[in-house]
Amino acid sequence: MAETSPTMKTGWKGGRRDDKMFNFASSMERDILYQALKKYFGYTSFRGTQEEIIRCVLSGRDCMVLMPTGGGKSLCYQLPALLMPGVTIVISPLISLMKDQVDTLVQMGIAAASLNSMQTDLEARQVINDCREGKVKILYLSPENILARVDDLLRDFPISLFAVDEAHCVSQWGYDFRPEYTQLNRLRNLFPTVPMMALTATADKVTRMDILNQLHLRQPQVYVSSFDRPNLSLSVVKGMKKQSKDKFIREFIKDHSGQSGIIYCLSRRLVDTVARMLNQYGITALPYHAGLTAEVRSSTQEAFVYDRIQVVCATVAFGMGIDKSNIRWVIHYNMPKSIENFYQEIGRAGRDGLPADTLLFYSYADVISLSAFARESTQHEINEERLKRMQEYAEATVCRRRILLNYFGETSDMKCDNCDVCHHPPRLFDGTMLAQKALSAIMRSEQNVGLKLLVDILRGNYSQEVKSRGYDRIKTFGAGRDVPPRDWNAYVLQMLQLGLIEIAYQEDNHLKVTSLGREVLFEGRPVSLTVIDRDVVAPGLSNRAPRTRPLFVEDERPEVTRSAIDDRELYEALKLLRRQIADRQGMPPYVVFSDRVLEEMMRRCPLSVDEFSEVPGVGDYKRRKYGKEFVKVIREFVKD
Repeated sequence: MAETSPTMKTGWKGGRRDDKMFNFASSMERDILYQALKKYFGYTSFRGTQEEIIRCVLSGRDCMVLMPTGGGKSLCYQLPALLMPGVTIVISPLISLMKDQVDTLVQMGIAAASLNSMQTDLEARQVINDCREGKVKILYLSPENILARVDDLLRDFPISLFAVDEAHCVSQWGYDFRPEYTQLNRLRNLFPTVPMMALTATADKVTRMDILNQLHLRQPQVYVSSFDRPNLSLSVVKGMKKQSKDKFIREFIKDHSGQSGIIYCLSRRLVDTVARMLNQYGITALPYHAGLTAEVRSSTQEAFVYDRIQVVCATVAFGMGIDKSNIRWVIHYNMPKSIENFYQEIGRAGRDGLPADTLLFYSYADVISLSAFARESTQHEINEERLKRMQEYAEATVCRRRILLNYFGETSDMKCDNCDVCHHPPRLFDGTMLAQKALSAIMRSEQNVGLKLLVDILRGNYSQEVKSRGYDRIKTFGAGRDVPPRDWNAYVLQMLQLGLIEIAYQEDNHLKVTSLGREVLFEGRPVSLTVIDRDVVAPGLSNRAPRTRPLFVEDERPEVTRSAIDDRELYEALKLLRRQIADRQGMPPYVVFSDRVLEEMMRRCPLSVDEFSEVPGVGDYKRRKYGKEFVKVIREFVKD
C-alpha cells in the first residue's frame, strides 16, 4: 500500500465542512498545497486553472471542469484528495481506466485503490477494510458498482469528495451516453454535504447544461479551460481510394517509426482489413472492436499499453480506457460522426504535451454511410446537425483549429500554423465550367445517378451500367475525361458542401441539383472551387530527434554544460532503462515516467539524486525509487 499524506486542518467533521475553520488564503495552507504538488507530482507550479479549481474543491463547493485531454483534469481531484480527511470517490466508466489511474498514483506514493467486478470477494473486502482504516485516499468505482454499494458500503467510512470522471456519459446529448450515469444524482440525496465535481474533456453547451441538471450540482462553479491542443497537428486528406489510402498510411507510419498510434475505422470489417494489411507490410498491428471477445480486446489493449505492438486498428469502442501518454499519432480512416467524437479521439495523442500528429481521411462514401446512421438514430435532428459540422471541418478552407475551438465556444482569429490549411492555404480557381459539366450530367440522367456512375459518365467510361441505361448517348458523356477520377470525387464533395447538389438518401443516394445549382447551370452563376493538391504530404516527424526542450516548460533552470552528449543516444538509453524498470514491475513504461519527463532529464542531465528531484514530474517517491538508476545512465553520457 502506498504511503498516505498529511491533511490540511480544513475543518471537516463527519462529511460536513466548518468554513470558519478553513482559511485557504493563509500562507501556511498555501505552502501545504504547493508542497504536496511537488512531493507527489513533481511540479512547482500549476497549469491553467488547476489551482483555482483545487481551491474551489477545498472550499467545499460543487464544480464542473471542462479541460482537454492531457490538460491535467485528474490533478484537480487527486491533489485535494491528499489534503482532505476521508476518502475521495472517483466514478470512472471503465475498469482498464481505473487500473491505469491507480497504478500511476501508486507509483507516485499515493494511496489509491479500486473496487471492480474483476476482483475476488477477498480482494474487495481488503480494499473496503483499507478504506475503513484510513489507508486509502482515492477510491475508484464504476457507476454501476457505486450504485450497488451506495446504501451500505459508502456509509462505512468518511467521504471527502465525489469526482465524476468522463461526465459527458451522464448526458443523453453526449457522444457516449450511459444510462447508469443518470442515476448518480442519488449521491446528492444520500450525501448532501459532500461536494461533487464533474469532469470531462468534451461537451458542447447543450451537454454541459444536461450534466449540471442530471447530477443535481448545487450552485456549481463551472471551469471551461481552453480546448486548444497546440501540440497536435491537424491534417485532412480528401477523396482518396482505398489502395492509395493504404499506401499513404504505410508511409505515414514509416515516418513515425517506433511510435505508438491508433487508426480509427467506421466498421469492424474495415478494422480487420486494415490490421491485416499493416501486418502484411511488417507493421505490428492488432484489431479492436466489439465483435471480438472480451479476452481478446483486453489482450490487445494490454499489448498496446505495454508497447508490445505499435498500432491498434479500432472502432470507437477503443480509447476511453487508455491513459497512455506517449501515443504520438491518430489516424481516422473514415470521417467521425461528430466533432465531439473526433476531438475526443485525436485527444488520445500527445497527452504528455509533446508533438503528435492527427490525420483524417474524408470521402463521399463516408458522407453516405454516416448520413444513414444519423437519419436512423433516435436523435436524428441533432445527429444530422453534428455530422454537418463535422463535414464543414473536413472541407475547411480556413485554419482547422479555429473551427474546433469555435465549435466549443472558444473564438480565435489567429492562424495556428500547425494544420494543413495553415501550412498550405487552399488556392481557388474559377470552377464554373467544371460544375456545369457535373450538374448537366446529373440533370441529363434525370437525377438518377450516384457519385460513381456520375464520374463514369463524365469520364466517358463505357461501363455496363452506363451502356444499359443509355448514358453513353447523352451530351455530357465524356465531357470531363481530362479530369482524373479522384479529382472528380473531390470536386463533387466540394459542390455538395457549396450546396449545389444534395443527396437523396431515400432514393438510393442519388444526386439532386439544388436551386443554387440550377442558377449555376442555367444562369451561369460563377463558382469557385479549391485546387486539388496532388502532392499531399503526411504530417510527420521525419528525422526529427526528441526536442531538447519540452513543449510546456515548468521553469527556466539553466541547462548543465553537455556539449559532448548525443541527445538521441541519451534519450534512447533513458527509454531503455524505463522499459526495463516497467517490465520488472509489470507495468506500462509511461507509468514509470512519461516521454515529457524523459526529455526534461535529457535537457537537464542531473548528475546527483538531489538534482534529479528538480526535474519536473519527479516527486519524492519516484526520486527515492528510481533516482540512482537514472542518474547512473546520465552520468555515462557526460564527458569531462
